[in-house]
Amino acid sequence: MNPSRMRRLRPVPDAEPQMMFRTIHGYRRAFRMAGEGPALLLLHGIGDNSATWTEIIPHLAENYTVIAPDLLGHGRSDKPRADYSVAAYANGMRDLLSTLGTDHATVIGHSLGGGIAMQFAYQFPQMVDRLILVSAGGITKDVHPLLRLAATPILNEALKLLRLPGAVPAVRWVGTVLTRLHGTAMRPGAALHDTPDLVRILTELPDPAAYEAYLRTLRAVVDWRGQTVTMLDRCYLTASLPVQLIWGDWDTVIPVSHAHSAHAAMPDSRLEIFRGAGHFPFRDDPLRFVHTVEEFLSDTRPSPFDEARWRQRLNIGTVEKTLTPDVSTRAAVLDAVGSAERSAT
Repeated sequence: MNPSRMRRLRPVPDAEPQMMFRTIHGYRRAFRMAGEGPALLLLHGIGDNSATWTEIIPHLAENYTVIAPDLLGHGRSDKPRADYSVAAYANGMRDLLSTLGTDHATVIGHSLGGGIAMQFAYQFPQMVDRLILVSAGGITKDVHPLLRLAATPILNEALKLLRLPGAVPAVRWVGTVLTRLHGTAMRPGAALHDTPDLVRILTELPDPAAYEAYLRTLRAVVDWRGQTVTMLDRCYLTASLPVQLIWGDWDTVIPVSHAHSAHAAMPDSRLEIFRGAGHFPFRDDPLRFVHTVEEFLSDTRPSPFDEARWRQRLNIGTVEKTLTPDVSTRAAVLDAVGSAERSAT
């Protein structure tokens, strides 16, 4: 086990989140909620659920109202045959917050949840106080090869083998062995760092409804060539929005180079790289994660939405001179924005 994963947070029994439910458009949506104060909306990644935030929620709930949903198709939320695009997820978050009487929130998104957070800020800028993007998807094409394969029919059929008796325990056993190897002979390599969390997510897929929802979600953002959605072409719209980027330098799912590209494209954003952390920095080092989030929240103030300024920025578009002076990073951003193979929702 990586030593950084031993840095646990102290228990906060009085702030443990409650699992709650709302039915919206006929579908049950599950979410964890705790605390009082300004709202924080926590969005998990693909195949995951709100339990991924369990350790940090009580600490953030000491000063904030924390809302951590199971995205539609995930966790204890319903898993209908529905639209699982990032735009549809953003609409769902708008509706959930509305039912809770929450007009605005700071949005914290991990992986797919980071892409949804950026889409939410684009679709409903008046509802977003700040953005915290954690190993976020939707920046450039690079993504773990297994996710590219999972979007193809061949691996889709292979994943159905998880439904066979004994398959899930076998996967867990392999994950345990690989994790132990990573913690001994293979250290300090990063290749197996995220194995425990990836195995945890994989073992949720045998349920047919969860599996179909996972595939629909994956295919909305990834194909065999990589990620198909980018937000770099509209990052200039965050110019007055406080943005914090958090990444692990051992992230093999979405490489840390994406963090530098996003940082270059988002004027005045903050960037925090967790050394020795992988795709789940909030699980690798929850103590540092909570400290980074709380410091960002205390140092920044929500920027009121200005419709006239938003309209002006839309008319001007991306301004190259606002990008980083680093030549290679600037070129990567401009290439991603101008690529004909990239789509933006």
